[in-house]
Amino acid sequence: MSTEQPGAQPGDRRVEDLLQRLAPRVLGALVRRYGQFDACEDAVAEALLAGVLRWPEEGVPDNPQGWLLTVASRRLIDQFRSESARREREQRLFAATPAAEMLAPAPGEGDDGDTDDTLALLFLCCHPVLTAPSQIALTLRAVGGLTTAEIARAFLVPEATMAQRISRAKQRIRDAGATFAMPLPEDRPERLKAVLHVLYLVFNEGYGTSSGSSLQRLDLTAEAIRLTRQLRSVAPQDGEVQGLLALMLLTDARRSTRTDDQGNLVSLAEQDRSRWDTELIAEGVELVTWALTTTRLGPYQVQAAIAAVHDEAPSAEATDWPQILALYETLERLAPNPVVTLNRAVALAEVQGPRAGLELLAQLEKESGALSENHMLHAVRGHLLEAVDEPQAAEAAYRTAARRTRSLPERRYLESRARRLRS
Repeated sequence: MSTEQPGAQPGDRRVEDLLQRLAPRVLGALVRRYGQFDACEDAVAEALLAGVLRWPEEGVPDNPQGWLLTVASRRLIDQFRSESARREREQRLFAATPAAEMLAPAPGEGDDGDTDDTLALLFLCCHPVLTAPSQIALTLRAVGGLTTAEIARAFLVPEATMAQRISRAKQRIRDAGATFAMPLPEDRPERLKAVLHVLYLVFNEGYGTSSGSSLQRLDLTAEAIRLTRQLRSVAPQDGEVQGLLALMLLTDARRSTRTDDQGNLVSLAEQDRSRWDTELIAEGVELVTWALTTTRLGPYQVQAAIAAVHDEAPSAEATDWPQILALYETLERLAPNPVVTLNRAVALAEVQGPRAGLELLAQLEKESGALSENHMLHAVRGHLLEAVDEPQAAEAAYRTAARRTRSLPERRYLESRARRLRS
């Protein structure tokens, strides 16, 4: 045992962060070995609790992942052996698996915990028998390490409801006879599409938290980027994998400038571009350039190209808005979506003037009634009304947007825009 954290107390933030990072890898290793998702997740939870209680006092193990795997394996095997209701399943398990493989490895023996099965776990969570909301919830729970309560808050549902949703998702995977393995080549395109969508949503939730007092969750953005890098290692020629990774990097490059010292939201046009991460921008540009010139065009590549145009502009005034408008028109053809049209309205206003943007907004709201509940539509309308010198209407739009967002930093920003127009 190392003693890198002497004097730490139970609940030490560094220990908790390490445990959260390791949890998906340990769960993946257990599911690969034993195959029973629910039982493995319970065993990992117990191992994590043991780590929370013991590591701050005893020090973090030299191989923390192997330590957690050992503890979780022993808890799991104890459960198999002691629960009479699962005796038949235990017998099948021991009949199908050599006894030596069932024994929890001692530190330094057998599976040393270095293997990262998180990507295979991600594909399992994105099984096609699940609906998209269930895929996201299960991924956030099993791969992202969020608690059921945190996921429930993100989805704005009671914790008990989310617990049932996650439980049903695991039951459906079990009933489908899903195996813990990367999908076969013929099944990979459809599964990959689902995985990319989930990673995209996890990154977005981390970069712009949909509710609560924090604008960002760095743990989610970092995990989404890490998993997408892993995905690229197994699908290096896939343009959309490259495009999604590029989009994440180009977006994350601006992370440190999105808030001021008081935690208030700073708009893209007002950000200090000298503080943007030039290494991430360079990597993102290289990735999206390769994808656009080598592979079939896809939505993530186009979004990455839009992000690259923003990132490469030396100032907000120097932004190539005609190019951005053309890219949004392309994206709208590839993946029609009201949110894409909303962003096209912003680009159109920059190219043809705010009145043109307002006309497109009115058309969009007429065609997509559901979007009228989205705070972003009203925020964009406020911005454009302000640009055409209609302060009262702009103020009303900003206040409507502020009422409809669940993000406290966004609400404060929108309310400040409204107050500025009244003064």
